[in-house]
Amino acid sequence: MPRPLSVRRAAFTAAAACGAFALTALPAAATATPAQIATSKTNGVAYLKSLQASDGSYAGSGLSNEWAFSAFAAAGTAAVDVTPGGDTTKNARTVYRNLLATSTWPSASPVVTDYERATLNAYAAGIDPARVSASRNLIADVYRYWQTTEPGYFGPSANFNGTVFAALALGGVKTTSGQARVPQTLRDALITRIRANQHNDGGWNYGKAEGDPSQLGATSDIDMTGAAMAALCASGVPNTDADIAQAKAFLKGKLVANTGAFNAMFGVNTDSNGWAVSGLNACGINPQTGDFLTSKGKTPVDFLISQQFNPGGGFKYLPSDTSPQAYASIDGLRAVAGGGFTATPPVPATSGASQWVAQGSLTAGTATSFALTVDDGSGNLKVCSVALTPTGTTTTLGAVLDAAAGAATPSGCVSGVTPSSGSGQITSLNGKANSGSNTWKVSVDASSFASATRGRSIAVGDTIALRWGA
Repeated sequence: MPRPLSVRRAAFTAAAACGAFALTALPAAATATPAQIATSKTNGVAYLKSLQASDGSYAGSGLSNEWAFSAFAAAGTAAVDVTPGGDTTKNARTVYRNLLATSTWPSASPVVTDYERATLNAYAAGIDPARVSASRNLIADVYRYWQTTEPGYFGPSANFNGTVFAALALGGVKTTSGQARVPQTLRDALITRIRANQHNDGGWNYGKAEGDPSQLGATSDIDMTGAAMAALCASGVPNTDADIAQAKAFLKGKLVANTGAFNAMFGVNTDSNGWAVSGLNACGINPQTGDFLTSKGKTPVDFLISQQFNPGGGFKYLPSDTSPQAYASIDGLRAVAGGGFTATPPVPATSGASQWVAQGSLTAGTATSFALTVDDGSGNLKVCSVALTPTGTTTTLGAVLDAAAGAATPSGCVSGVTPSSGSGQITSLNGKANSGSNTWKVSVDASSFASATRGRSIAVGDTIALRWGA
């Protein structure tokens, strides 16, 4: 996004407590009443529905409105129920899934935030991000950008927002049964980098600050502080953590008493306030009580609702604006509805529609990818996306590891496997052999770690974690 926020979103097209991205209910005692919030949600959803193109789309080439899916989910509307003129064949979820499955998406020169954005919004739309199609695994797409020379960063470390949104996507996007999809060792690596980039004032900015005293001493950004807080909470950090407390204090210091707005880097605006409130929501911190109720009795939610046109439902970007803006409406609605940067999709109202859609099996001869982590127990975590062309509707762990030796991005995830054939127990990986009770174990899509065997069945979109230890 270069500024304002909407342009920074062009570069990134951006933007739990109680388990990352859970919706946060606001208490009856809050200054914005439940009735006001319900009206805001109803009207906001109506406005976002008006943004749908005649072909059913919200996303396309360039700057688009796919973040609407995160706002719809937070407000309790299923993407499959959003249709142009009632044409269910063009429902927003199906159209978005078809776009993500195309070989030309997102562009000829993608960046990690393309895949992070899609992961968060696919999940909110009710599309399993790892199983968009036989060939599209968004989790594996994100894994490709792991920085081997700076472990814990995704994408160029200078673009710190890519690492924050990796944490949001990998920590906040659960399996369809609600389990953490990626291993805690990977989430811990992200936590370490996010903590290292926290500025002295308690907030964060879009660029890298780690190791740079001048940047660490620079004034933080409201937007990125909200996103980074949410990223930490999505990765398992409790909202009582000292770094979360410092971020809260930073945000509190930016409150404008008369309106409840946060005074952001680019002045008071809906997008910045929406991101900050979404960060608080994602960490289970109520934005209408305690530190966020001003001396004039105003809160950030009050400010956001004051930015909404009713009954039209759209939100303006600046207080002085006279018409709604799409991004402001998305960010404003998501925050008022209690959402973080994604949300579990609601159960659809459309008869026969499922809460989730997902590719059910591999397709023989169709190239696919798998998200793989290898933890040797010595702090040497390897993360990669493995390319493989299956010969059947499932494959095996042995086949994935063999493919990883020559077709992994980044390379070096797997250098050797013993045995090199058959279906038996893996006795050595990357030169590290089993020793007594310390053996190679595997977890697939958050399953319990069990003995790793070459013959272990691997299905489409499985997230694979290998670990050496007792």
